[in-house]
Amino acid sequence: MEILAFGVQADEKPLIERAFRDHEDVRCLDVFLKEDTAPIAAGHEIVSTSVNADLGAAVLEILAAGGTRMVAQRSTGFNNIDLDTAERLGITVSRVSYYSPYSVAEFAWALAMAVNRRIVRASIRTRDFDFRLDGLMGRDLHGRTAGVLGTGKIGEAFARIAHGFGMRLLGWDVAENPACAELGMRYVPKDELLARSDLITLHVPLMAETRHLIDAAALKAMRDDAILINSSRGGLIDTAALVGELRAGRFAGVGLDVYEAEAGLFFLDKSLEAVEDDTLARLVTFPNVLVTSHQAYYTEDAVGQIVDATVRNVLDYRQGRRSENVLVPRS
Repeated sequence: MEILAFGVQADEKPLIERAFRDHEDVRCLDVFLKEDTAPIAAGHEIVSTSVNADLGAAVLEILAAGGTRMVAQRSTGFNNIDLDTAERLGITVSRVSYYSPYSVAEFAWALAMAVNRRIVRASIRTRDFDFRLDGLMGRDLHGRTAGVLGTGKIGEAFARIAHGFGMRLLGWDVAENPACAELGMRYVPKDELLARSDLITLHVPLMAETRHLIDAAALKAMRDDAILINSSRGGLIDTAALVGELRAGRFAGVGLDVYEAEAGLFFLDKSLEAVEDDTLARLVTFPNVLVTSHQAYYTEDAVGQIVDATVRNVLDYRQGRRSENVLVPRS
């Protein structure tokens, strides 16, 4: 039986086809799974989806009616999936619980350095043969404080790089990571971390408890010259509140690889269309803001690991095995 893979990027397609070659037939689609495209899956027992797929109740109902019995999501996050509905419909759901944490941590640092040293603005200027330094002054990060919200594998990787820069480390999480403590990280309440950090980075999952973790009050608590980086999930930040603070002239730099309303935008070419999202349109106009399109995970190493794990998930399903990647049925 053919597996249908939705939302496959051009660079990702050969990796998926090669990984499945000796196990399953796979057809890759560049369209994303949503209510309008779900009928395409009719007759396919297994579908594979990307992080921005809509797997709400309506889509799952369509998939189940068409004969789908497994969804293999190619991401760690699963806040886009209605797990209760999937369980009710008897659809097995799996995810990728682990891939290279360095891909995201290194990209978060790329964003931090780019906004701190005004690299995008400098590059645009030199293309016009404007070699002035006015407005391009950054700051040494050595000796300053990095605040890491979420100190799992990615947060730890970010902290190790920060330690290499000679930064002081503050951390916040529901559980302390001994490896981070060994680097000299001190765990403090969130408000203290926000108030004392020069560089703040987010590495927590998106769930009900963490939605708008950085809300209006949290933004007010941050230093006026702080740098804020989010390469985790867009919903962690109240974007409208962030725009309000940016309009007031706050923050040395903001680097966002994710956006809370990115579904239907990111991974697509919207360059010839009118921008309907006024918040995003305003956000990208600030000279101290850099927005990228959810690409932090997008390295050969990480995508290769994601694809290999997806193949294993499918084979486990075929052979009736369970692993830590299975979300439904619940243990």
